Amino acid sequence: MKAVAVSPDNREVALVDHEEPTLARSTDVKLRMLDVGVCGTDREICAFEYGTPPGGSQRLVIGHESLGQVIELGPGVTGLKLGDLVVPMVRRPCDHADCGACTSGRQDFCFSGDFSERGIKQAHGFMTEYVVDDARYMNLVPRELAEVAVLVEPLTIAEKALEQLAQVQMRLPWVMSKRAGAPIGEGHRAVVLGAGPVGLLGAMALLVNGFETYVYSRSKRPNDKADLVESIGAKYIASEEVPVEGLAKQVGNIDLVYEAVGASQIAFEVMKVLGTNGVFIFTGVPGRKAPIQVDTDLLMRNLVLKNQIVYGTVNAGKITFQDAIRDVGLFVQRFPEAVRALITGRFPVEAHRDLLLGKATGIKNVIHFADAA
Repeated sequence: MKAVAVSPDNREVALVDHEEPTLARSTDVKLRMLDVGVCGTDREICAFEYGTPPGGSQRLVIGHESLGQVIELGPGVTGLKLGDLVVPMVRRPCDHADCGACTSGRQDFCFSGDFSERGIKQAHGFMTEYVVDDARYMNLVPRELAEVAVLVEPLTIAEKALEQLAQVQMRLPWVMSKRAGAPIGEGHRAVVLGAGPVGLLGAMALLVNGFETYVYSRSKRPNDKADLVESIGAKYIASEEVPVEGLAKQVGNIDLVYEAVGASQIAFEVMKVLGTNGVFIFTGVPGRKAPIQVDTDLLMRNLVLKNQIVYGTVNAGKITFQDAIRDVGLFVQRFPEAVRALITGRFPVEAHRDLLLGKATGIKNVIHFADAA
């Protein structure tokens, strides 16, 4: 079968003939892959910044943002049927009995670091025609979301961030006494750094959770991303027009920064203007660049005197995937044109080199393997 793979030892990215997988366990599910998103992680793996093949293999099939259709079920599978659409999870647990995270089904918090990740670390990914995996890693998607379901995996980043935020901000007594059912962001301002897929999906998630939401990105208006941001009810601020020092003047007290740009220089600059009782969430993983200068005294002073919190969030667990599927459905109802506009185009697998090695264009490019039956 066709698959896009990297060979780190040979520094090759190629469309290869990969062995088609078969069911090996009673709980296995075989999927025909429909859509696989191309993201910055895939491009970095194809630049050989990281990416580890499975043991005994010289190559790694990439791809972790996906939508597949069930075409075969093991006898022990329950809750799925032939023809179902699913989004598989990415991370697989380590095998250490003393890792409380993995033994609890939350391998996204793995203590040992010996987890595997499909398409990234020691496990083949989804940029191929067929995939076999355990049913416990499958997340059922309503058929009416098929057009945009490939966005579920990148949305899980924001969903996990908000899950943790709800717990973190219970430290504030007045938050605990909010009216029942009030959204977590009610009366608060959030700034999203970056207008890529993770940032734009994060902005949508913040909006539906009640935040007054701003997206801080580089390019001046007019541009398509600014138009999309404004269309969903957020506000777009261009860093080329408004320097970091002016950001807080436009926004007011910044209660939350959701970093989705993967650039440490701008992230730490914006951290300087994080508001009182504010939370800064890192989601990006910077590439290997030269060191930057950071005013550590100012950042430490603000963290202490303004009761600030900084945390990072990576990958996602089962509940987070289910939340993302729910919210993609909500986005389609609330921002139908904007959600569809996130997907720049669908391309055949033969176009992989331009998408992975060429200049990054658009918002979310997708490799399309097949239509749902």
